[in-house]
Amino acid sequence: MHLQVKVTNRQILQVALPIAASILVPQLNFITNNIFLSSLGEEPLAVAGITGVFYLIFAVIGFGLNNGMQSLIARRAGEGRASEITGLFNQGIRVALFFSLAAIGVTYFIAPIIFSHALHQSGHIKLAVSFLYIRICGLPLLYMYQLRNALLVGTNNSRYLLVGTIVETATNIVLDYAFIKGRLGFTAMGFNGAAYASIAAEGAGFLTVFLVMRVNKISKRLQLTSNFAYHAANTKLILTQSAPLILQFMISVTSWEFFYILVEHHGQRDLAVSNIMRNIFGLFGCVSWAFAAASNSMVSNIIGQGLQHRVKELIFKIMKLSLGFTLVIFTTLNLFVPFVMKIYGQGDDFIAAAIPVVRVVSAALVIMSVSTVWLNAVTGTGNTRVNLTIEIGAITLYCLYAYFVLEVWNMPISWGWAAEWVYWISMLIPSFLYIQSGKWKGKVI
Repeated sequence: MHLQVKVTNRQILQVALPIAASILVPQLNFITNNIFLSSLGEEPLAVAGITGVFYLIFAVIGFGLNNGMQSLIARRAGEGRASEITGLFNQGIRVALFFSLAAIGVTYFIAPIIFSHALHQSGHIKLAVSFLYIRICGLPLLYMYQLRNALLVGTNNSRYLLVGTIVETATNIVLDYAFIKGRLGFTAMGFNGAAYASIAAEGAGFLTVFLVMRVNKISKRLQLTSNFAYHAANTKLILTQSAPLILQFMISVTSWEFFYILVEHHGQRDLAVSNIMRNIFGLFGCVSWAFAAASNSMVSNIIGQGLQHRVKELIFKIMKLSLGFTLVIFTTLNLFVPFVMKIYGQGDDFIAAAIPVVRVVSAALVIMSVSTVWLNAVTGTGNTRVNLTIEIGAITLYCLYAYFVLEVWNMPISWGWAAEWVYWISMLIPSFLYIQSGKWKGKVI
């Protein structure tokens, strides 16, 4: 099994494009849920934004663990120490299961308290809590799925991610149709049907990736069925590498929940529009996040090969590809905004309210396409505490901007969504300067 990567555009695309497909999974699930929920009226569509972001707060714990594991696995692959990958992966499973069970417990205790104080409408509170009590139970499946993906990316096998993506997305679409509206012999479950459908889809995705790895003998070559014994040193290494990323992502998504609570104060229409904006941002941002994941994995891999002098060259290549793809998305999205909005089945007034926000969000996607590549390059160097420091600074500016624009000055939500510009620019500048400084050289993980 060839585990080392090359600094070429072809290699970057071979790593990034399958990752883009796999990242589409949760975004397509959100979009599918919202398309079906839109037929139930504006209230479920609005509440889906609140519940979706709350769930993401805990989902990104797995994403942070995924990124930390991916960096560690890629570094071992680059160093030619494949025998150590199994121990890291199996300890990662232990950590992920612990975090997922803790997150379920926390949600059951704090979700009613948070929403009863933060939301203004009692109907929204009841819908949100009921949905989350179901949805959060799928977290262990999601974490296991994410870890398998981290292993595939870190060992230069990202091409196998697509199969799990297709199965999960297809399962979610079929079950949304069956559960939400009561089709195919099932009883209509309404808003909560989307939660059950998503859990089943995550389980299908995890099982598919597991089978793909067995069929292609990846599990056998890496000896994943061995070395399940607790290993304190590996657990400490995983937590040291992943904890700053987990905290970084949690802070980031928590600020998004804060943003949605501010939007809810502007009314149901603005909240529903913002929920669709999250779908658009998530769907079209998949390309940038894929190149960002490639930046993390490939930077770590070539450092492991002793090619530190080629790190900047690699980052610039990834950045140019990420920006190029996103500019195509930016142009297409702005040309066909009304068509995209009509997918959600809302009226002309709703579409008119959404169009200015789409313009702002699409511009944010362009900034993100560059920023996230540099930020994840920092992750690849192994200095995840630097990532956390950058995140704290960017989030502080983001929250201050959103609070004053939406709550104090009561400006339109299109101005509120410009907080994304503030956020990604605040991430880009320090990430770029850190890589340029060369202070990351010599970091051992």
